Amino acid sequence: MQKNLKPCYYGEYLHLDKLLGAQQPVSPDYGVEAHDELLFIIVHQAYELWFKQILHELRDVDLVMSQTKINERELGAVIARLERIHQIQTVMIQQLSVLETMTPLDFLDFRDYLIPASGFQSIQFKEIEIRLGLRANQRINFDQQSFYSRLNEHDRNHLINLETLPNLHDHVEAWLARIPFISTTEFDFWQAYRKAIDEMLEQERHIVANHPNLSQQERDFQLREVGNIGETFNCLLDSERYEELRQSGRFRFSQRALLASVFINLYRDEPILHQPFRLLTALVQLDENFTMWRYRHVMMVQRMIGAKIGTGGSSGSDYLKQTTENNRFFRDLSLLSTFLLPRSALPALPQSLKAALDFNANR
Repeated sequence: MQKNLKPCYYGEYLHLDKLLGAQQPVSPDYGVEAHDELLFIIVHQAYELWFKQILHELRDVDLVMSQTKINERELGAVIARLERIHQIQTVMIQQLSVLETMTPLDFLDFRDYLIPASGFQSIQFKEIEIRLGLRANQRINFDQQSFYSRLNEHDRNHLINLETLPNLHDHVEAWLARIPFISTTEFDFWQAYRKAIDEMLEQERHIVANHPNLSQQERDFQLREVGNIGETFNCLLDSERYEELRQSGRFRFSQRALLASVFINLYRDEPILHQPFRLLTALVQLDENFTMWRYRHVMMVQRMIGAKIGTGGSSGSDYLKQTTENNRFFRDLSLLSTFLLPRSALPALPQSLKAALDFNANR
């Protein structure tokens, strides 16, 4: 049955009267309007709109990944949502170039009028961080001390409640840990993986020991490096040592989840592992994009205020530099290349295990 459609007017549909009336510079209240304050407001409002869209996508991703069974079509939709966020992040990074057309002197025309307001008070961005899995104890000291104290009661309660709920990092970890086919009664993949590692390292030692262009000092150094690589692999495969590193903060994923992500990356050419590999890659890209955005933000703030204190009371650009690398969401996934082997060295999977690579039957 055809719906009784009402006429739609562009301005009413987009509520342009509210949207275009939301830019209210404060500099005129102090005597002289600062020309660039409008640009400053519009760019930050645009960021908040993009944050809203990112949260819209993340809620859908979270809903799917929280399920105990996820089919291929749903996984494809999750990847599409994450790739959309990637494109939004690209625009967010580019928007900084628009803001940088404002000079430091232009900013000083109205900066003092903004105290103590700060991007630090962006509730939507804090929600993005929490939903992606940034934990309170992972934040730098200033963040931990000021995360809630500078918010109003409503926003503070909203974020406190959000931190009690499972986040995307939790759901991805649980999904990886459910992968059932890493070891079977016929084939122990990790035993074969360890053997392949030992063979690779032995070959490396042989190359270093017999290299004609290395001095003894260089040879000793290279051999120690090969030994360190071996220790890294041993930590991955030793449950007790891995858990010690996890408790110290070196890893966040459970050992089983990290091993599953290594397996997916090693055998991503298997058709049934292609979607999971794309998902892990999309999460790493999302993480890297936010890091790039933070870094570009640092450079802009440093250019605008130098060594001055931020309007929110932080140490300005120094604070932002610390959060750039510290506030990563999926660090374990970004370090997976540490544990990869060349395709030529990969253990061959038996046909029975290849047949078991059926996510539809096990999600």
